[in-house]
Amino acid sequence: MDLHRLDLNLLVSLDALLAERHVTRAAQRLGLSQPTLSAQLKQLRAAFGDPLLLPAARGMTPTQRATEIQASLRGLLAQIETLVAAHQTFDPARATHTFRIASTDSIHAEVGVPLAARLRQLAPQTRLVLLPVDFSRLAEQLAAGELDLVLAASSRMPAAVKVRTLYESRFLCVLRRGHPAAQGPLDLDVFCALEHALVSPGGTPLSGTVDGVLARMGRSRRVVVSVSSFLLVQPLVAESDLIATVPSRQARQWTGALEVLAPPCEIPGFTVQMGWHPRSHADPAHAWLRENVAALVDGGQAAPVGIPNR
Repeated sequence: MDLHRLDLNLLVSLDALLAERHVTRAAQRLGLSQPTLSAQLKQLRAAFGDPLLLPAARGMTPTQRATEIQASLRGLLAQIETLVAAHQTFDPARATHTFRIASTDSIHAEVGVPLAARLRQLAPQTRLVLLPVDFSRLAEQLAAGELDLVLAASSRMPAAVKVRTLYESRFLCVLRRGHPAAQGPLDLDVFCALEHALVSPGGTPLSGTVDGVLARMGRSRRVVVSVSSFLLVQPLVAESDLIATVPSRQARQWTGALEVLAPPCEIPGFTVQMGWHPRSHADPAHAWLRENVAALVDGGQAAPVGIPNR
């Protein structure tokens, strides 16, 4: 391969082709027409002396040679991006970036919503895309540049990403206003006797962390409703005698509409982190985004961590 004749843009296209394994999707990702990318693939095959991608039932399959160079290629492009970014500046007032962040709906409600307002004020020409998180593809999406950030529990972060701890979260209980169980301390007997709503985004639908804690104590509860989103909890609880156990930051957002109490037993909390791919670490726009997420969360830490039992 003659490096003097190899266009760097071809390597960017090869990276997209290897990530998507589909010419049409890779072309859409790069903002190119399909014929243009097909012509680039032909050039790449000639340059590497290898077919690189072979037709398959769905999309394309990389050759052994393509598989061998994929990781090295991503590393090389990351180094080039870092080299270029080191000499760039970022002006949020003029920036037109589109930032893509994946998370659960509860963390989007806690962080993504105020972040959107913050960006409208500081960087009005940027766009923010809040996406559901697919943990099975998370590392791949970050590496391919499909996502800028992921906000998730530390236990779900891929090993290869850079992380920054945002906050610690514990669990609180919510009931409707005027619920008899909210008139005094929420003890274990009352807690277990109530009917519960459970949020289960993708796990066992009628049991969760609380059930594991109770089982170790020789106790149990009755889950009568299971929902896939924390955002369904407020209207569900407000119109019933159900109790739900939710992350503390989410519960505090509902203090005007629901009764919020500490649970009657110790329920392990979790650490929320911000994760990003190393290739984005030195990018000025990306660094600016990360600092604003962290500053927003730090600003919210002035609120009390929990709600006293009463």
